Amino acid sequence: MRHIPRRRFAQHFPVDETVIADIVAAIAPQPQDRMVEIGPGLGALTRPLLERLERLQAVEIDRDIVARLRASFPADRLTIHQTDALRFDFQDLGPSLRVVGNLPYNISTPLLFHLAGNAANIRDIHAMLQKEVVARMVAPSRGSDYGRLSVMLQYRFHLEQILTVPAAAFCPAPKVESALVRMVPLQRGAKERCDEALLGRIVTRAFMQRRKTLRNSLSAYLQSQDFVALELDAEARAQQLSVADFVKVTNYVADREGG
Repeated sequence: MRHIPRRRFAQHFPVDETVIADIVAAIAPQPQDRMVEIGPGLGALTRPLLERLERLQAVEIDRDIVARLRASFPADRLTIHQTDALRFDFQDLGPSLRVVGNLPYNISTPLLFHLAGNAANIRDIHAMLQKEVVARMVAPSRGSDYGRLSVMLQYRFHLEQILTVPAAAFCPAPKVESALVRMVPLQRGAKERCDEALLGRIVTRAFMQRRKTLRNSLSAYLQSQDFVALELDAEARAQQLSVADFVKVTNYVADREGG
């Protein structure tokens, strides 16, 4: 039975066999890997993954697709969790988890932050996303694409764009190009860590109005003497601060408030 893609789930299924092979090669699955696929759809990636894995987990919200997958793959090889990936607790799948998926564009940012919250249990993530989103994720400081998403994800992960995928590689074709990004959790030392919730508030405030200087955008956290102590230019703008700079600011504010 033909499946009609549902707009509310932002369904765009990969159909280009060369692209699919390139994605699998980039993931390089090994038989014993503990792997979960988000949004397996019609199984274009699921099938070649199961050719290399002993077992695969999948998270899929569309009940019609779940029924198709259960009819196509044996239950002892493919375990399907019929639920919203945003509500799924990936920690339940155990440590050293490998996450793969063609992520729905309409929930990609909150889903990335949800995965970041589970980073301690994740070995790596290979995600297909809108190309513009990946550009923001991997953007270096001082670049036009560098922003809140860049800082918050680069605090948690080493990020690398692996492939660019044209719209024609999907059915139905989206209106944008896509890209595959590899995300590997960082092992940060004590001096490189900070209160992530506070970091998020500071970064959000800093980038809320990108044209404002740090003196203005971070006035709720830092005064003139604080910029001197931090050796930061109060007239700089948020995009000029590296992830390490934001961590330094966060720890400075946390120490002051704690004191």
